[in-house]
This record gives sequence, C-alpha cells and structure tokens, in this order.
Amino acid sequence: MGPRIGPVGMEPQMTDKDTKAMMGTEDTPGDKASPDSQDLRPSVFHSIKFFVLCHSLLQLAQLMISGYLKSSISTVEKRFGLSSQTSGLLAAFNEVGNTTLIVFVSYFGSRVHRPRLIGCGAILVALAGLLMTLPHFISEPYHYDRTSPGDMPQDFEASLCLTTTSAPAPTPSNGSSCSSYTEAQHLAAVGIMFMAQTLLGVGSVPIQPFGISYIDDFAHGNNSPLYLGILFAVTMMGPGMAYGLGGLMLRLYVDIDRMPEGGISLTSKDPRWVGAWWLGFLISAVAVALAATPYFFFPREMAKEKDELHFRRRVLAIVSKGPVRMERERAYRASGLVCLPSPLARPLGCLVWTLCPALSQPQSKRLLAA
Repeated sequence: MGPRIGPVGMEPQMTDKDTKAMMGTEDTPGDKASPDSQDLRPSVFHSIKFFVLCHSLLQLAQLMISGYLKSSISTVEKRFGLSSQTSGLLAAFNEVGNTTLIVFVSYFGSRVHRPRLIGCGAILVALAGLLMTLPHFISEPYHYDRTSPGDMPQDFEASLCLTTTSAPAPTPSNGSSCSSYTEAQHLAAVGIMFMAQTLLGVGSVPIQPFGISYIDDFAHGNNSPLYLGILFAVTMMGPGMAYGLGGLMLRLYVDIDRMPEGGISLTSKDPRWVGAWWLGFLISAVAVALAATPYFFFPREMAKEKDELHFRRRVLAIVSKGPVRMERERAYRASGLVCLPSPLARPLGCLVWTLCPALSQPQSKRLLAA
C-alpha cells in the first residue's frame, strides 16, 4: 500500500467545481436561466381568462360609445337644428360600415393577428368618438332666445331659428322650414358626425367576431360557454350605462368649457336648455382607448386551456343533486311565499313587478280609487 497523504481519518475533499463537473452542471461565464425555466413563468397575456376580462371591458366601452348617441340624439337635433329624418339617419349610420365589412373581415380572421386587429379596430372606435366631439369645438357658442316663455307671442316659431338675439328672423319660404335653415348653417358639423358614425361602424367590425373566435379556440371546451356567457352578460350593461351617462352629461350646460361672463339664466328644466352632449363621447372614447391597450400585447396564438374551472364543477355538482333541490323547493313552498303552481307563479310575478312602478303613480291610484 502507498503512503497515506494527509492526516489519519481525513478523506480528500472535492471542491464544488469538481462536484458540478461530475454532475454536468458546471457554471459557464454569462450563464443564465434556461429558456425552459423562463417559459414556466406564467404571463398574464398568455391567460385566456385575462383575455375574457379585457374583451368584456372593451365591448362594454364600445357599446357605451355606440349607444350614447341614442340617449343624446334629441339634444344633438336641437343644438344643430336637424330634422327628424336626418337625426334618425345619423343614429343608424354606423351600421353602414359594419354591414359592409363584416363578411370580409370575418373571412380573413384566421390569417391575421386577431388581438392586434381588435386593438386597431378599438382605436378607430376611439377616434370616431373624438371626431363626434369636433362639431362642438368648431361651432359657435350656443345662443338662445332670452325672451321668457310667458312673454312669447303666439307666432314665435320664427324666433327658434335665431342664432343670436340680434339676428333677424328668417322668413320661411315655399318648401323651406326652420329645421332646414339651421341644418344648412351647420352642414359641416353634420357631415363630420356622419363621417364619425361611419368610422365607428368600421372600427367595431373586428371586435366581436375575432374576440369570440379567439376565446373559442384557446379556452377549454367546457369553459368556453361560461366565458362567452360572462362576456355577453357584461356587454349587455353597455347600453344601460350609455343612457345613464347621457342622463348625467345632459344636466351640464353645452358650453361648459366656454361659459359667458355673465353666466346663463337657464335651468335643465327650461325647454331652451341644451346639455353637454359632446362630453359623453369624450369620456367613452377615452374608456375605449384604455381598454384597447392590452390587445397589442396578446400573442397571435396561446396554449389551449387544459384545466376545467373548479367553479363550474361545483355548480354542476349542486345542480345535479336532486334531493337537495327538492328539499329547498318544499321549504320555499312551506314558507307561504308560493301559493300558485310554478308555471303560473313566475309569469304573474314578473307581471306584478312590471306594473308596480306604474301603479305607484298618483294618477294610477286615483283611477283605481274611482
């Protein structure tokens, strides 16, 4: 045997470098985390749930901006002297661009980057909303007849066409009217609004079909109906929020950004009052632009969702328990709340809830008492 090197009972120790060399994990200069470890890190833009959230908010904002004109069309008609025919055509003109391009855009949907095209369409919708506010800024301030309603003569129809209090009233000729006179004065503003409505229809084309197809492609087969249900449930609140926004904005004076020095003597209950119809378009356009930002970061394709939602499993488990459902129904009937068969109780209940607001009015109470 050869001589033992080192103290007795001591084994030669191996350095960390030799250990890593034997294990095949020796460090190299500039060594970084492997691509596989980076891919394991979840990204929020690779989650179909986050896409459903973003798309719900986008469609909510898009329906707000398209439904806001319906809530303020009478104010726009009064402000620019539009006829009923012109205002009705303006409210429906966004469907022209939508109907023209929907088939072609949907056909090329599988060949393009769908999230980015949705974002581009949303930017066009936001630009259309900003374009709708432009007639307010290029038009003269709103001037109203300062004669009190009690002092107005019986033949004051011509005074409604006055743009200023000192301007002479136009004399209607054969085939002309007050609305056509004021509409001709604001012809450029009306043309801009028609252009904005066309742009709104074109921009809204890729939003819904591409979003639904993207969710259906990369969501779990059992989760896709739930995601689409959430999407449409959130989207349905858009028109209601548009009417609520219109009710708030129309309480403000139209020229709130350029109020006269002496102020105004009008209130929102005055028939000459014109509300800030343009302010709702500005708010909705900003909301659409913010909702469109995440779409430029979503990938063209993402890994298909593998796991079914636990919430859906729990709901199906609860629904599938027949005895529990029957026990709840017996307890509900025993409480005395249901005194009619189920097929009749629900329609009659809906009818009562529908008529309650009308029956609570004083006029209805007097009719019932009579």
